[in-house]
Amino acid sequence: MKVKPEGRATLARTALSGALGAAAVAGLARSAVAQQDMSEAEITATHVAGNVYMLQGPGGNMGVSVGADGALLVDDQFAPLADKIRAILADLLGGEVDLDFVLNTHWHPDHVGGNSEFGPEAPIIAHTNVRKRMSTRQEASFGAVDPSPSEALPVITFGDSVSIHFNGEEVRAIHFPHSHTDGDAVIFFTSSNVVHMGDVYFAGLFPFVDLTSGGSVRGVIETVARVLEQVPADARVIPGHGPLATVDGLREYLRMLEESVVFVSEGIAAGKSLEDLQAEGLPERWADWSWSFISGERWIENVYRSLQGS
Repeated sequence: MKVKPEGRATLARTALSGALGAAAVAGLARSAVAQQDMSEAEITATHVAGNVYMLQGPGGNMGVSVGADGALLVDDQFAPLADKIRAILADLLGGEVDLDFVLNTHWHPDHVGGNSEFGPEAPIIAHTNVRKRMSTRQEASFGAVDPSPSEALPVITFGDSVSIHFNGEEVRAIHFPHSHTDGDAVIFFTSSNVVHMGDVYFAGLFPFVDLTSGGSVRGVIETVARVLEQVPADARVIPGHGPLATVDGLREYLRMLEESVVFVSEGIAAGKSLEDLQAEGLPERWADWSWSFISGERWIENVYRSLQGS
């Protein structure tokens, strides 16, 4: 089944407004995941470019490189979806396939929940902070998350970057510190001209910046700006949540981030409280970026607390 890119607001809300949408984006604690019935959930595939496809379901967007060498998966959503993900990979490769690599963009359970299923069959690669956070109990803003089982932990970790030469191209993971979390990796499929942003990028939506995990709104801005300096104008962009995007869409996202910081920082300098800023609201042009998990008011609070260091 294919998903065609649609209008920003329409498809973003379609992808995220289901019963699992807000909870999944929040990085759902494992105890909550266990209570969700995912038997009716669907995984869909969209060809992006070259060897790369985007897979979508109730968790964070996945990327996959398929070709003569096999399959490399970026993120893996939730453990109960593993068989459905395997079925999609088999369809893309024309038969049963053993997964070769898993790359995690960050530690949140809606992106690494499938590690426990895929870890025994493929090496998991992530930034060192991802393994650290998955190895210990996390008291996150969306709830407590218990340590992951050993088979779910990344077995290959890196500091600044790592490259995998696979399916005829270099797949490069680069760490951008203190963005959505302190362990974010942006994945560049260098020949296919595709970049997977993980949750550094919510396409057409106010993002969730996890301040309890070392995230920073200014850090997200710096990361997006640096990625835009590195990618060609015609690159395709896989966001952590929302529809397949373009470089122009990523630039619009950066404008929203920058204007939000200016709005809040000027308000703080003028002595306005968080409540004052929420009552005033962001400019109308960003109104349709509000959604069920991150409303305009909650986004202003996220920016405010990030700028205040709280």
